[in-house]
Amino acid sequence: MARIANANVPNEKRVEVGLTYIFGIGPATAVKILEGIKMDPNIRVKDLTEAQIQELRDYIDKHVSVEGDLRREVLLNIKRLKEISSYRGSRHTKRLPARGQRTKTNSRTVRGNVRRTIGSGKDKAAAKT
Repeated sequence: MARIANANVPNEKRVEVGLTYIFGIGPATAVKILEGIKMDPNIRVKDLTEAQIQELRDYIDKHVSVEGDLRREVLLNIKRLKEISSYRGSRHTKRLPARGQRTKTNSRTVRGNVRRTIGSGKDKAAAKT
């Protein structure tokens, strides 16, 4: 496995797809990176030379915010929203959806898969013998 930007990139994938395993790089950004260094997107990661891997690392370090820096930036943005008491910040504080989604149903991922109905926590009745 190649290690780029403190993330492991799988060997069997094409470079274009393998770069998307790095937090902060999606398909469109991966294509831009490969165009920026003029590399064929169809090469497998295992076929890259050390020079090509180093070229990828350098380009990503200079032009793209990824992994730890990006995660830190996102957390600081959320913290700022909470401190200025914005509506979005209050939604983050209450652990509710922040972008206008409905909450009567379908907000399980933000709320932590909480089920608050009467029969939801009950075990299934034992089978009759």
